[in-house]
Amino acid sequence: MQRRVFLKSGALALVTIGLSPRFLRRAALLAETRAAARGKTLICLFQRGAADALNVLVPFGDPHYYDLRPTIAIGAPSRDGGERAIDLDGFFGLHPSLAALAPLYQRGMLAPVHAVGSPSSTRSHFDAQDFMETAAPDMKSVRDGWLNRLLVASNAESNARLAGAADGHGASALRGIALAMQHPRVVDGPAPTVALRSLEELRVRAQGADAARLEQLYQTMDADLVHGDGSDAAEATKILRAVDPDKYAPANGAQYPNSDFGRRLRQIAQLVKADVGMEIAFADVGGWDTHVNQGAATGQLASRLDDFGSAIAALVTDLGDRMGDVVILTMSEFGRMARENGNRGTDHGHAGAMFVIGGNVRGGKVHGRWPGLAPEQLHEGRDLALTTDFRAVFAEVATRHMGAARSDALFPGYTMDPSEWAGLV
Repeated sequence: MQRRVFLKSGALALVTIGLSPRFLRRAALLAETRAAARGKTLICLFQRGAADALNVLVPFGDPHYYDLRPTIAIGAPSRDGGERAIDLDGFFGLHPSLAALAPLYQRGMLAPVHAVGSPSSTRSHFDAQDFMETAAPDMKSVRDGWLNRLLVASNAESNARLAGAADGHGASALRGIALAMQHPRVVDGPAPTVALRSLEELRVRAQGADAARLEQLYQTMDADLVHGDGSDAAEATKILRAVDPDKYAPANGAQYPNSDFGRRLRQIAQLVKADVGMEIAFADVGGWDTHVNQGAATGQLASRLDDFGSAIAALVTDLGDRMGDVVILTMSEFGRMARENGNRGTDHGHAGAMFVIGGNVRGGKVHGRWPGLAPEQLHEGRDLALTTDFRAVFAEVATRHMGAARSDALFPGYTMDPSEWAGLV
C-alpha cells in the first residue's frame, strides 16, 4: 500500500472508531482501489425554474436583442467597464454577475452552448424538468434518469473491478450521488445511488446512536437517502458519514459563497478529493422563474447568477489539477421568452443555454448555431429558436468524457449522430 493511501485509510479509521471491523476493512480497501485507478467524474448542475439564457449569455451583437428588451437588456461591453456584458467573442458576453467564470473562458476551460434545449413544446416546469432528467422529451413512459443509465453504461471496467474486489461493498452505491432538496429523477434507475440534502444530514440522522445500534440505523433510513441493496447501502452511508464537512478546508484559496448551493458544491469537491468512488454528482438550485422584476445588470436574476457563478468558480479552483478528470455540465429545463413582459420580467420560453466546464473541454468559444432574434427567426414568433438538441450535448459528454460504450442506449427515441456534436470535449 502506498504511503498516501495508508495515511488516508488510517485517518478514515480514526474518524470511524466504533464501527465494525468489517466496515473499516472495506473502507481501507476501497480507498486503495480508488487511489490506484481514479476515473472520470461528471458533475451536473440543474438550474430549476428556467434560467433566462438571453441575459445569461448575452447576444449583444444582435440588434434585435435590445428591441425586445427595452428595460432588462444587459448593456454591450465598453472600455469603461461598469455593469455591462463581459465580452467573450465580440458578439456574445457573460452577464456581469458571472464575472467569476470569465477567467475560465479565457483559460479555455469554459464552453458555453447557446440556443440549446429540448425539442418538446411544453412550457410546463414539471414536464420539462422530467424530460431533461430522463433525457426523453415527450416520453412520459420513461421513468429512469439518464445519469442512472450512464452509470450502467459507462466505466464497465471500473464496475467489474469493484464488483470483483474482495470486501468492496459500498462502492457501487457511491458511484452516483445527488445533493438536492428532493430525490431527483435524473438518478433514478437500476444502478444504486445516494440522494441527500447535505452531508450534514447524515450526522443529524445518526445523532445519539451508539456503535451497537449504528448498523440497524443505517438499514432503516428512509428511501430518499440511500438507493441500494442491503449491506451495500449501509456501508455506502457509513463511508459518506466519515467524510466530515466541518473539517474540510478548500484548497488553492477557493472561497465558496455562504449559500445552500455553495455548500453543496463545496461538499461535492470534498467527495471528489476523498476518492469515495463517486463518478456522477448532481446538485440543483432554484430561483430562476423570473416573471416579475427580473432586473438587468442588477436585481433578482443578477443575485442568483452571482451565487451560481461564484460557487462554480470556487469548485473549479478547489479541485485544481483534478479538473483534468472532471466535467461540469449546467442545464435548465427551458429558456425564457425573448421579449420582456409587462412586469419587467420574462415568461416561459423555449431554447436556453448550457455551460460545459473542464480541463479537457474545448472552451474559449461559444458553441452552437445562433438562430437570430429577428421576428421571423423566433420560435412561434416569441422565443429563441432551438438549434442544438440537449441530448447531443449529453451524448458527447457521456461518450467522450465518461466513456459510455453505447450512448445510443442512454437516450430512448433519439438517433445519436456524432456529426451533430459540437466538439465540446
